[in-house]
Amino acid sequence: MANPIIPGISQAEQDLLYSKLNAYNQGRASFKEAGTYLVALPRPGHPQYSLWIYSPLSERHSIFYIHDLSTDIHESLRIASTICYYSPRCLLVVDYNAKRMQSNGDDLISFGKYHGHFLHEILRIDPAYLTWIAFKFMPRIPKQERFMQIAKIYHSVYIDMQQRQARQHVANRFLGKEGDKIENLTLTVISVRLEDDPYKTHVKGTTPYFYVRQILKLKDASGNLITFRVTARTASRESCQVPSAEHAYRTGETVLIASARVARNYMAGNNKYTRLTYVKLMQPQ
Repeated sequence: MANPIIPGISQAEQDLLYSKLNAYNQGRASFKEAGTYLVALPRPGHPQYSLWIYSPLSERHSIFYIHDLSTDIHESLRIASTICYYSPRCLLVVDYNAKRMQSNGDDLISFGKYHGHFLHEILRIDPAYLTWIAFKFMPRIPKQERFMQIAKIYHSVYIDMQQRQARQHVANRFLGKEGDKIENLTLTVISVRLEDDPYKTHVKGTTPYFYVRQILKLKDASGNLITFRVTARTASRESCQVPSAEHAYRTGETVLIASARVARNYMAGNNKYTRLTYVKLMQPQ
């Protein structure tokens, strides 16, 4: 496969870039066996480089979009190589191919809470749901079998990303001692888990009333890890579903805390977590 001409850089800079990329790919698996990650060049109307995956597992259309990178080739390759570093797959720079890289709808979800969304969106916001599609979803027609196959390809991307996170050592700290008051925190949600509050959930007549708790895992600007839970004030008729009247937290969301108390500190692997209670938000969420 010939290396494409990269716009906006000199020939010497391009040669050096491809030399570094060849060194990065040394010892990695053949694309015929494991597939490969692709950094596609910008195209008219789309100034950013973008990350894709080619997989030999899928029939017909076999290149799938992951996400956009940067308008700069060096920054784009830095981001892509960081994401894919612990993957056995190679990383290649390619021209955008409209015929092979445009979605034909096979990766579009046609059911459930993410109806109308693409699998690459679910990879970013809810990888657990993506895993369920890949290994638990029961296809009823051939088109759904292909959809499930594509979900497994995206799941393999998620595993590559998890490999990087598992091998990184995060030198974080506890935010305080048990009982300490913490004020003015700006946090980012990194995961949300839903569960029914066993003490408040009940059945009235034949109608169940579920009081759902959102178990949040968050981090601050320094990478310190924090957890707390939010219990719905109104009941839901379905288990583990946040009522429409309540705020459902999402991965990547910013949470502003006016004050809270440290309930406890604990270790999970190499990471230190501070669990908060009596959380007061700066603004309604």
